[in-house]
Amino acid sequence: MVKMCFSFLVFFIITIACDTVSKENSENVVYDFTTRIPAGGNSWIKNNPGKTEALVLDTGIHNWTSTDDVVQIYFATSEAGNLQLGIKSKVPEGTTELKVILDGDSREISLSNLEYQDITIGNFENVTPGYHTLELIATQKSGAYVADVTEVLLGGSIAESQITFIKEPENFYFGRRGPSDHLNFTIPEDKDLLYFYSEIEVPEAEDKIGSYFMADGFNYGYFGIQVNSETERRVIFSVWSPYTTDDPSEIPEDERIILLDKGANVYASEFGNEGSGGHSHLKYNWSAETTYKFLLKGEPSENNSTDYTAYFYAPELEWQLIASFRRPKTASYLKGFYSFLENFSPLTGNKERKALYKNQWVYDTSGSWTEITEAKFTVDSTARAGRRLDYSGGVEQNSFYLRNCGFFSDNTEPDIFFNRTSLNTSPQIDFDDLD
Repeated sequence: MVKMCFSFLVFFIITIACDTVSKENSENVVYDFTTRIPAGGNSWIKNNPGKTEALVLDTGIHNWTSTDDVVQIYFATSEAGNLQLGIKSKVPEGTTELKVILDGDSREISLSNLEYQDITIGNFENVTPGYHTLELIATQKSGAYVADVTEVLLGGSIAESQITFIKEPENFYFGRRGPSDHLNFTIPEDKDLLYFYSEIEVPEAEDKIGSYFMADGFNYGYFGIQVNSETERRVIFSVWSPYTTDDPSEIPEDERIILLDKGANVYASEFGNEGSGGHSHLKYNWSAETTYKFLLKGEPSENNSTDYTAYFYAPELEWQLIASFRRPKTASYLKGFYSFLENFSPLTGNKERKALYKNQWVYDTSGSWTEITEAKFTVDSTARAGRRLDYSGGVEQNSFYLRNCGFFSDNTEPDIFFNRTSLNTSPQIDFDDLD
């Protein structure tokens, strides 16, 4: 009887030990996932915005049937160390073999669970700080479906540091678009400024779909160039109404933006959803590695209003009128000069973009040009809330530059000033010819 009890005790101890080891990998690492990253807010399908739209939903990765589709998930860590990695997933039928790559270091796992489970991938040593790319590649599947993935799981010493990712579903849209950054120009305060002149050049391959390279921003509007699709690009000029609303139909008649004139082939209408007002655009196939010029005019007009007029210059177009709008309840020359870089498509928020903002000048009512050589670097609420860190700016080739999206790690501290060297060559523009 004593011998039987002893045997049972030994079996019990061995069973407990085996159960403990089953929670460890071959290196005897006990996994403890303390951070859970929602796949829906932090994933893209590699090099395929169309598949991203179909497969990446707010609830995670779904509808994944093709082994050609590579899922990419991004997050940043603030410290170096070891990182334990897992995913919460299921396979509706059959078995799927996954290759999981973290910053080039790969593991292979097999999935056959019909319900959602936390699946351990492995322990990664000597992980560096900054952004990380996690790739999920289906190397084989026995069923019609690859897998559903709802979360990425992190543990280890790094998980105790600051982890950056999009956390809440209500922030997924703007978080997936990525951070916007801005140049707020230092301008003369003692002059009435009639014109604002600037230039933009987008480097090769930085003209990603969804990019808005805004050149001439002012208190009540903005003027720049966009990449709308593979086949369409635009020159955009818009002016906000003094009436605050996202629905243009709510604007009282005496506070509506009035279209005074527009250039050939320019479309003009109302706009909403980000304030409301007057919008105009020219479909124009502008290209990278070409310098484009922007000229904005603002002057008080009749009945306590101000007229704002935008001209665009391309080598093959020369100066062309985009549009002229009258803003009521405003009597002012130009104020509040800025430029920005924005991505307006959540499907391409994993693609980096960059532009050179060049040769800024203002022209006052006394007939003198003043060069702008200083700008303050600022970022939007997505960046300031710490949801995305991939933003930067500075001076390059004696031009200001802005850069964002793409999950790069060498970001720039917001609210600092950049200075470039004066060119001392004012724009040569015949204003009478423009009018």
